[in-house]
Amino acid sequence: MRALPSFSALAILVSGLIGAVPAWAEQGAAGRISYEWVEEGAALSTPGLADPSYVDRLGGTESERAFPLSQDARSQAVFWHSAPGTIPRGIASYGPFRVIDSGRAALVDATDSRSPEQFAALLRDYPNVSELEMIECPGTEDDLANLRLGRMIRARGISTHVPAGGSVRSGAVELFLAGRLRYADPGSEFAVHAWLDDTGRTPRDYAPNSPENLRYLNYYQQMGMNLQEARAFYAMTNAVPFESARWFGADEMARWVRLDDAPRWPATRLTVLQR
Repeated sequence: MRALPSFSALAILVSGLIGAVPAWAEQGAAGRISYEWVEEGAALSTPGLADPSYVDRLGGTESERAFPLSQDARSQAVFWHSAPGTIPRGIASYGPFRVIDSGRAALVDATDSRSPEQFAALLRDYPNVSELEMIECPGTEDDLANLRLGRMIRARGISTHVPAGGSVRSGAVELFLAGRLRYADPGSEFAVHAWLDDTGRTPRDYAPNSPENLRYLNYYQQMGMNLQEARAFYAMTNAVPFESARWFGADEMARWVRLDDAPRWPATRLTVLQR
């Protein structure tokens, strides 16, 4: 299970923040300090085509799959603050989802075991929703339900969009990947780390071809990656221990998956619905 909270103080983020709450159900606070790894001299690969040599530079090869980042990489870490995205009040709520208008919904909280049914109810009542705005997305409390939700998004042909200030963390990244089209505005942020199951095990505690690991590789391929891309992306996420996170922006996400041009929604449509 994967979820990453938000934090308003640097000291909290640095001092073992996640261990104080259940491993798969962290809850966030209002402000956000983001943690980003900065790689010196890293060349951009073709958008949407994961570069295995880039995984090597992150401190873990594709075959090693889940080795932590090297101390050299950690020494290059910098902190940056991202202003939170506007949370829409919307016209209806379904668990962590809010309906913005007849064509758009927003994800504004962690998903859990009830989320697939809640999303199905949303689509039943608002069948023309074609885009999911990902605004405040800390992760999931139920990985299996979260992957089922991602498949629902993909099967319905819904696009995913992270606006400026939007934060997609941990298990929510799987939902972003599910978009038929994927939009990530400048100023959006992502965070990844290795998962931890309810027995306290991580990906490294299972064989590479175990069901526990293959379910993610299979999912990434269902979301449009080839096997090489899926393995490289999975290795990158598992190169960071569960207790930490690797933060990055839209440019970095474009190293791993193909991003589309942002949609041209009227600028006033979100601001008039803010809480």
